[in-house]
Amino acid sequence: MNATVLAVALCLASAVTYAAAAVAQERLARRAVARTARALLGNSAWWWSAGLNAAAALLHAAALRYGPLTLVQPLGALTLVAAVPLGARGAGRRVAATEWRGTLATVAGLGLLLLPASGPAPDDTLSLAEALAVSGATVAAIVLLTARRDPGPGLRHATASGLASAVASALTQTVAVAGGRGGALLSGRVVTVALLVVVFAVGGMLLSQRAYRGGLGAPLAVVNLANPLAAAAIGMVLLGERLQHGALGILLAATGALAATRGVLLLTRTAPAAQTAAPLPDSRPVQAAGHATA
Repeated sequence: MNATVLAVALCLASAVTYAAAAVAQERLARRAVARTARALLGNSAWWWSAGLNAAAALLHAAALRYGPLTLVQPLGALTLVAAVPLGARGAGRRVAATEWRGTLATVAGLGLLLLPASGPAPDDTLSLAEALAVSGATVAAIVLLTARRDPGPGLRHATASGLASAVASALTQTVAVAGGRGGALLSGRVVTVALLVVVFAVGGMLLSQRAYRGGLGAPLAVVNLANPLAAAAIGMVLLGERLQHGALGILLAATGALAATRGVLLLTRTAPAAQTAAPLPDSRPVQAAGHATA
């Protein structure tokens, strides 16, 4: 199978799984289950959502093995597209017309973005110094975004979550590509970067959990905009990734980005996906994507 096609297929599977986890996390946050770390760790539904996140992360990591960051990360916006019907089903309502328009605009924009972003399987990786520098800068940005205390932190925490997820993806690509080369899997660089992946992946999940206290739509949209932008910057500046087809590719990417942004903004106009959903017992795990318990 063509590497690009395989990367896209893995991204689609990852997006649906992430969407189920996001709906689950939002419902937990709305029910105030996520007020303390102790409450989270003692809640089986949260562990189920964490498992969904882990499964989605593995699928995403596999996609990064076959596709560049500039291709894989924009497809993360499909998480929001998948979360819309899942959240509506969990809330016992129909998907609104605005949500369908937003979904179509997002998908169309992503399609345009894919044309210039499609390229060969990744070969370049971050050096240990680059990985540490990117990690340090990201931690500093996250601290600045989350240090302020106010009653409406959702979008700041969502931005921080998007940055953490983008860096986790860039580091994951280094592990996947470098680790796949003979004898490199247990090298000091790969092991160190793998540990950083865990830190940023878990940090991104906890930050998104905090952001979802104000609802699902807007925070998830911000995550899915901040993530590909940050990842694309890393890919182009440090990994030598480029858009294909020259000036035409840039035009397609810009048009696709505008359409996808428009779609995401339309999706955020609807009330949070699970606002009207009846609360479920804390002990009941998520049984399926459409019946997420948080």
